[in-house]
Amino acid sequence: MNLKEQAIAVCGAGRSGQAAARLACAQGAHVTLLDSGEPSVPGLPDVDRVFGPEALTWREDVAHLVVSPGIDLANPLVAPWVEAGTSVLGEIELASRFWGKRVIGITGTNGKTTTTELITHLLNENGCSAVAGGNYGKPFAEIVLDDASYDVAVLELSSFQLETIDQFRPNVSVWMNFAPDHMDRYESVDDYRDAKLAMYRNQTAEDWAIVNLSNGPGIELIPQTLTFSAFDEGADFAYRDGQILLRGESMASMSDTYLAGKHNAENLMAAMAVGSIQGLSTAGMRRAALSYRPPRHRCERVAQTDRGLLILNDSKATNVHALESSLRALDGPILLIAGGKQKGLSYDSLKPWLAEKVCHLVTLGEIGQNLTELADGLCPSTVADSLMAAVKTAFREAPDNAIILFSPGTSSFDMFSGYEQRGDVFTDLVEQHLANI
Repeated sequence: MNLKEQAIAVCGAGRSGQAAARLACAQGAHVTLLDSGEPSVPGLPDVDRVFGPEALTWREDVAHLVVSPGIDLANPLVAPWVEAGTSVLGEIELASRFWGKRVIGITGTNGKTTTTELITHLLNENGCSAVAGGNYGKPFAEIVLDDASYDVAVLELSSFQLETIDQFRPNVSVWMNFAPDHMDRYESVDDYRDAKLAMYRNQTAEDWAIVNLSNGPGIELIPQTLTFSAFDEGADFAYRDGQILLRGESMASMSDTYLAGKHNAENLMAAMAVGSIQGLSTAGMRRAALSYRPPRHRCERVAQTDRGLLILNDSKATNVHALESSLRALDGPILLIAGGKQKGLSYDSLKPWLAEKVCHLVTLGEIGQNLTELADGLCPSTVADSLMAAVKTAFREAPDNAIILFSPGTSSFDMFSGYEQRGDVFTDLVEQHLANI
């Protein structure tokens, strides 16, 4: 792809957009950065900027429009360009045109970040220089610009990023799972699935696809495949008696790792499947798995009290499927704190878990009242008007030896800047409460 002297517009001035703008400039393009807000963007001296309402009407001739993943193609900032037939690329697509090394792509509704970290950790611990990026870590364009020498890029890929690929082709694709999400962006579940399926669009028989046998993509795949599942022993990577098995051979014992729950067992299986394709030894992968510590806000242990209460921060659970996965992976009784932004999702699938494992439900946020109504007749429920109130209620209502699980099941933008801040606030409130007992 030759961008020299080409006019390029980049929509969105966040980290991904800034990285795309820098990469295009480095390739000799004339770059204009568009954003309908008024962001603070330090640096980028060679980039023209059109911010605020003016960005909605700016229509200079450009060879390509690069769209940040957070911007819907139906957004007024982008839609006129799409309708006019302008070449529209995502930051992932742009970066891939200037990356000549291996790519591992990970998508799915849940487990992407932990699996991305695990794969990167296993590779680096076994002498293969890997860097994590995409929807997690560095933007892909930033990796391309990095002076460091990497053997492979391990990319977490959201549906938003996959919407705008054209030639992007991962050497190894990983499908973690699928469940409805982002119904505030997509018209149907099929549209959401189709966006994720784009990961396979350019793969060939020389490539590999690692898929969840119990919850896979549901299409015939051209690349070679390896399967995994913690619930179906017919998979290549299976889970039995606390052991991760590859066609019957023990690869690792979950009790020896810092990971817990069957959902994390699947994350580790997927990572080991990648490692086996990359030629790593079983012993090397096992050693790396034992030293890996999972990222924060994913069933993170916050505290254990004298009453035997185990408090877990699972703020990363930003959809129903993630919440269900945590409930399924833990043994009750569970006092569940859930709720947040209204994303247009159905929570009916929670009913069996509420009846079976939840001793009390504390709800908050825009969907708090709806969740409380959902729990009627299944478990006791309380609506809290703040996270502080939810924490106080949880400690008051939780029986001894229970798990207090903060797993919202939706995004946080009605109350917080993101799941990280939400989880940090929860952790702080728990620590404050315990200090005052």
